[in-house]
Amino acid sequence: MRLPTARGRLGDTLVSALTGSPGRTGTLDDTVEAALAATDDVLTDEDVQLSLFVLYELHYRGFDDVDDGWEWEPGLLAARGLLEQAFETTLRQRVTVPGPVPAERRAVADTLFAMTAPTPGPSVARYVARRADRTQLVELLVQRSVYQLKEADPHTWAIPRLAGAAKAALVEIQADEYGGGSAERMHSALFARTMRGMGLDDTYGRYVEAVPAVTLASLNAMSLFGLHRRLRGAIAGHLAAFEMTSSIPNRMYGDGFRRHGADQDTTWYFDEHVEADAVHEQIAGRDLAGGLAEQEPELVDDILFGAAACLYLDDLVGAHLLDAWGRGRSSLRTPVVPDAGAA
Repeated sequence: MRLPTARGRLGDTLVSALTGSPGRTGTLDDTVEAALAATDDVLTDEDVQLSLFVLYELHYRGFDDVDDGWEWEPGLLAARGLLEQAFETTLRQRVTVPGPVPAERRAVADTLFAMTAPTPGPSVARYVARRADRTQLVELLVQRSVYQLKEADPHTWAIPRLAGAAKAALVEIQADEYGGGSAERMHSALFARTMRGMGLDDTYGRYVEAVPAVTLASLNAMSLFGLHRRLRGAIAGHLAAFEMTSSIPNRMYGDGFRRHGADQDTTWYFDEHVEADAVHEQIAGRDLAGGLAEQEPELVDDILFGAAACLYLDDLVGAHLLDAWGRGRSSLRTPVVPDAGAA
């Protein structure tokens, strides 16, 4: 992946720094502060969220046109810290965390299951199952590709930060996410199959330019929680909510793609998650989140915060998609034209 096109002054300054030698950040801190002072909403600010995505990506696969020496450059980390502080503060102000909840496995798990229980009303999954046209199915894949092509990686940062039963539970979940040792069964690889089946390019990071800030924010939250040891409770809670809200929607997604003639290879990703996540939600809720709460009682609030943040951002992304589609518009920043010869 190469550096994406900047979406504002902050991005311009960041890209200018990253295309040079590590250590020369210039006025980046001042530009970050100016961008934060000027924004109406950190979560939907295109410049802020893309810049944060770029900074986080240095810890994943990086960019072909950026020196790997930038990953731990102190000036860059300081600038990222300013963005993270504003991002985390906004999330904590907006999400509702249930409480008080006892630091007991069952109490925490029951709270998480209550938070993630299905609700009536509009949802992206229901829309896809019943109404979405083929263009909207393609857009859904593009929107999700920024995370799904690195599926599980942000949550894996938590493994060395945990111990005992909670660590074992997380490893059990992640082993499945990575295909149990089979590269072709890795969930990121299955999603790539789905993209190819719908005529899309499955290259890692291919569609970052096309997705809006709110989609990047949902991924950036995972990186924020996963990359900070102090937020290990939040990443555990995020994963629990993520798994608990996956099985039923993926059944609907699969139905929506089959409605447009998608073959079994194309729907494999969704079908795999129907079964896998029905198991994962129990492990994540009871053994990971609940177990971590019993091991480290002081993390209960952060576990629930991570879950609440996951649900809140998913709702924002869902609202963006449904609003755009309901108005007959694209949910993407730039159009994506799939291969017309796809199944």
